[in-house]
Amino acid sequence: MSHKNELRSKVFKALGHRSRIMLVDALLQGERCVCELRQLVGADMSTVSKHLSVLKDAGVVQDEKRGTNVYYSLRMECVRGFLGCVDRFHAKQAEEQARALGVEPTIPSM
Repeated sequence: MSHKNELRSKVFKALGHRSRIMLVDALLQGERCVCELRQLVGADMSTVSKHLSVLKDAGVVQDEKRGTNVYYSLRMECVRGFLGCVDRFHAKQAEEQARALGVEPTIPSM
């Protein structure tokens, strides 16, 4: 496998867990303290730290320590566009399925 594909695979693997997608979704809104992210995911600190470590190792997020707190932010800005693309695709797919069933499609909020 080429180095480029290996790096791509690492990013997709990092994004391949529901909790990590939730973390990235929160960071799309801006920087967050790790304590806020822990509450969002609803997991213990070690689990959240492991998820954040996987995302950081793939280059998706970055962290900054300030005093006793660690703050995370999105580093790989293109993730925003990719997740938006995925959301639009699924909304369009749901709309097409509703039309095929003869039902008025409802657009979910994103």
